[in-house]
Amino acid sequence: MEVLQELPTFTQLTERVIRVLGLNPSKFTLQGTNTYLIGTGPRKILLDTGEKPEYTQLLFESLKKLGENIIISDIIISHWHNDHVGGVDSILQYASENNMPLPVVHKRLDPKHDKSHHNFQQVVDNQIFKTDGASIIAIFTPGHSEDHVAFYLEEEKAIFTGDTVLGQGTTVFEDLGEYIDSLHKLKRFTPGRLYPGHGPVIENGTEKLEEYITHRLERENQIIKEFKTSKSSLTPRQIVEKIYAKYPESL
Repeated sequence: MEVLQELPTFTQLTERVIRVLGLNPSKFTLQGTNTYLIGTGPRKILLDTGEKPEYTQLLFESLKKLGENIIISDIIISHWHNDHVGGVDSILQYASENNMPLPVVHKRLDPKHDKSHHNFQQVVDNQIFKTDGASIIAIFTPGHSEDHVAFYLEEEKAIFTGDTVLGQGTTVFEDLGEYIDSLHKLKRFTPGRLYPGHGPVIENGTEKLEEYITHRLERENQIIKEFKTSKSSLTPRQIVEKIYAKYPESL
C-alpha cells in the first residue's frame, strides 16, 4: 500500500488558500480531513470542518496567528459525511462563546442525513461565493454521496474536490454512473491544481481527473469480464474478492 505523505497541521498553500488538518487520521480519512480557509482579507470562507474538539481549537488558534481581526464569515460543506460536517456545531459554539460573528453555514441540503437543528443555507449548482481575493463556484458532483459539491476557485483555476478525488489513492462512491459523470464535469474546468478532501495537493489536476476516469472504466470492464467468464452466478462479495484480491480485506 502507498505510504502516506506527512502533512503539517497548518499550511499556507497559496496567498488565498490555507489548509488546516482535521486531526482525524484513519485508513479512510488518510492524514485527516483537509479543511481550507479561503480568501486574502480578514473575512475567510471555511471549506469543510473536522469532527473533534481538538480541530476547533487548532482552527481558531490558526486564525489568531493570521491576525486579530480575522474571522470566518461563511462555512461551505462539501457533503454530509461526519468527517466533513462534524465540526460545525463546535465551531459555532466557540464563536458564540467568544463573542465572534457566527458564520453562515452553506450545504446542499440532504434531508436523509442532515441534522434537524442545522440551519444550512442551500447550495445550488453554479452558485458563487465571494470574499476578498476569492470567487468560488459550486459544482454539483454526486457519486461519492448524493449531496456532494465541489468548488472551483476562479483566481487559481483550481478545484476543491471534496471526496470526489483524493490526494493519494482513490475514493469510494455510492453511484458509479453519477460519479463518472461528475469526474467528466470537473475535467471540463481544465483545472491545474486540485485541493482534495484528504491527502496532499494535486498539481496536475486535469491529468489526475483523466486518470480517475480511466481507472473506474477499467474496473467496470473487469466486473463485466468476470460476469461473462464465470460459470456460475457471482455475489457482490465474490466480485470484490476477485477484483481486489491484492488488497487487504480491511479496506
